[in-house]
Amino acid sequence: MNSNISPILKVFTLSAALSLAIKYAGPSLSIPSTDLNALIAVFTPSIILAAILGWRSRQQQQ
Repeated sequence: MNSNISPILKVFTLSAALSLAIKYAGPSLSIPSTDLNALIAVFTPSIILAAILGWRSRQQQQ
């Protein structure tokens, strides 16, 4: 049971730290509210994940 809780606590801790960083440090960044910036914010995680999964797929085929 203890081994199942450890990864959950790690993810929770990292998520809380990221949330606090966005909440308190985010407003100090002067990023303009444009359509392009919104598209970048929405599509970048998907593109990164697709690249990582594609790379792993190629590594497993070899």
